[in-house]
Amino acid sequence: MTLFSTAYFPCLRYMARFLDETQPVIEVHETYHKQTYRNRCRVMTANGVQALSVPVIKVNGNHTMTRDVAISYVEPWQQIHRRCLESAYKASPYFDHYYDRLRPLFETRFERLIELNDAALQAVLELLKAKKAIVHTTDYVHTTEHDLREAFSPKQPAAPGTLPEYYQVFSAKYPFAPDLSILDLLFNEGPEALSYLYVIKGI
Repeated sequence: MTLFSTAYFPCLRYMARFLDETQPVIEVHETYHKQTYRNRCRVMTANGVQALSVPVIKVNGNHTMTRDVAISYVEPWQQIHRRCLESAYKASPYFDHYYDRLRPLFETRFERLIELNDAALQAVLELLKAKKAIVHTTDYVHTTEHDLREAFSPKQPAAPGTLPEYYQVFSAKYPFAPDLSILDLLFNEGPEALSYLYVIKGI
């Protein structure tokens, strides 16, 4: 068993390891961590790399488990995320091929963050044509040999030059940005996305 945190449209290193592991399991009984990929992703826009965050409510304060974290709809975050992705990637080679599968995620009112993240991950797996089950922990796991729950963080993004480059929409304006959301790779590389993930699985 290899433990992962939940993630909102995961970064590329997360996806590569998730696909490579024989038994990936998502931790949902941990105390929720703020300012992580659990509720955010990073995409490339006309203004550079931008973080998209899902506003959440810790229903039990600082003791809220990840499985219980609710989504706030005080702000129109779904509309904001949808418009950002459409603006950023409408000129990408595969946007029209994949976006129809993703659009419902921004039109469905999910009650909990884990429900949204699972639905997003399932959509990504389908687009990648990767057969991998989404499995949750049944209790909190204190220790395990393969623990990636804190391995990927927006506070410690991959350094330039650590991942192979691929085409990005605004490459003429900005240098290559490594380890963005899986959405960036899908929209830009399409069917080649899965091959790219297998290349970087050990990085």
